[in-house]
Amino acid sequence: MPDSDNHRTAPSTDRIRSSSPVVMITGASSGIGRATAHRFARDGARLVLCARGRVDLHAVAAECTDLGAEEVSVQPVDVSHRDEVDHVVHEMIDRYDGLDICVHSAAVMSYGAFLDTPADVFDATVGVDLLGAANVARSTLTVFRRQRSGHLIIIGSLLGRIATPWMSSYVTSKWGLRGLTRVLRQEARRYPGVSVSSVAPGAVRTPIYERAATYIGRAGSPPPPVASPDVVAAAVSKVVRNPRRERDADALFGLVNKSATAAFTVLPAVFDILAAPLLWRLGIARHPKDNSVGNVFHSQPAVKQAGTAAPDQRGSNLTVDQRAEPGQSKPRCDG
Repeated sequence: MPDSDNHRTAPSTDRIRSSSPVVMITGASSGIGRATAHRFARDGARLVLCARGRVDLHAVAAECTDLGAEEVSVQPVDVSHRDEVDHVVHEMIDRYDGLDICVHSAAVMSYGAFLDTPADVFDATVGVDLLGAANVARSTLTVFRRQRSGHLIIIGSLLGRIATPWMSSYVTSKWGLRGLTRVLRQEARRYPGVSVSSVAPGAVRTPIYERAATYIGRAGSPPPPVASPDVVAAAVSKVVRNPRRERDADALFGLVNKSATAAFTVLPAVFDILAAPLLWRLGIARHPKDNSVGNVFHSQPAVKQAGTAAPDQRGSNLTVDQRAEPGQSKPRCDG
C-alpha cells in the first residue's frame, strides 16, 4: 500500500475537524492537478494530493503550504490500482472524518498508430485514463453517498468529442470517460447532496505531451489554441461554486474547438481527411525522439516547473518533418 506523508504537523486528535473543506486531487504533481491544488490552497483548503511521483508531490505540497493551505497530505498512488485508491480514501476518511470535493485529473498519453503501439502500452494508458477514473469515482462516490454530500469533478478532454490518428488509447479513454461521467451524473441524481461534474478542455500546456509514450519517432506537443492549466483550474473552481453538468472545451477555449467539434459531427469525411496532416503539423513536435514507453508505467520526475507551464514543451516551434525512425514506417498525412 502507498505510504502517506503529512506536509504539515497534525494535531494530536485522531480525526481532524475544521470548517475548511477536504479536497482530494489526483494527478496533483503537475499540470492541471497542480494548478487546481494551488487554487484550493489559496482558499485555505485541506488538501490530499495524489499522484505516482512522491518527489514532485512533495514539491507541490510545499507550494500549497506557502499559498495558505490549512493542511496538505501527500499520497503516492497509482489510480489504475483499485486497492491503492481504496486505501488512500479510507485513510483520508479516518483522518478527516469526511471528504468534500474530489478533482480527478490523473492521466497519461501515448502516440502511435494503433498497430504500432504495443498492446501493454495501450492497455496501461486505458488503465490509468479510464479505469483509473472509475476506481476514483467508485471510492469517492461511495463516501459521498454515505455522508449525503460531496462533489466529484472529472477532467475530461476535447478528445472525448472528436478523434485524431496516432492517439488511439487516449481517445478511447476520453470517449469512455465522457460516457462514464454522464452515467455517474445520472445515477447521482438519486443521492441527495451529491454532484458529479466534468471540465473538458482542449490543449493545455502541461508535461503530459513530452512525457507521453511515443511510437512515431517524435514527441507530442499541444496543438493550438493552447491554454494555461490555470484556466482549467479556474473552470474547476467555478464548477465547485456553481455545480453544473459540464464545462467543455467550447465554453473554455472558444471558436477553434467549437469548430472542430462541429466539423467532426457535421462533416465527418472532411474532418477525417484533414485530421492527420493538421495533427502532424500542429500537434507533433519537430524534434526527433526515440520511441519509448514514456511515463505510461512509471512516473517521470519534473526537472523544473515554472508557474504551471511545462518548460519542456515545443508547441510554438513546429515544422513538418516526416522522417521515420529506422525500422518504422512514417505516419501517412495524406488522408
